[in-house]
Amino acid sequence: MSLINQAGKVGQLSPITNDKPSGLGDLGKVQGEGFKDVLRQVRDQATEKATAAAKPNGNESGIRFSNHAVERMRSRGIVYGPETLDKIGQAMQKAAAKGAKETLVLTDNSALIVSVKNNTVVTVMDKNALKENVFTNIDSTVVI
Repeated sequence: MSLINQAGKVGQLSPITNDKPSGLGDLGKVQGEGFKDVLRQVRDQATEKATAAAKPNGNESGIRFSNHAVERMRSRGIVYGPETLDKIGQAMQKAAAKGAKETLVLTDNSALIVSVKNNTVVTVMDKNALKENVFTNIDSTVVI
């Protein structure tokens, strides 16, 4: 077989495409140019799912997140699972039972300022943002 014939056989191969990486599930749907873009989009998707799970579905006991809080969660990579969301809800109920209006809720890795009367998370900070920070306009703190 000559080199020309071998080159002809190579030309018959089908082209390789990267439409959707195999074995990556939903990651194949992520659009972006680099790893940082993919990572940011996956983080944002997880944050959206967590905040959507926290919003009430016709249930007044559901936790709401302000737009500011959602943006802070996205920018700081903070995601709360269902168990943590339950604990935050319980903390808000405890604060309400004591007559609190604006509460600082401390978790292992973050702090939330919540409006108890509106059942809304106003802002969220990660552990690093807590250092040398002054919290104002709060009347209670709950550690979970």
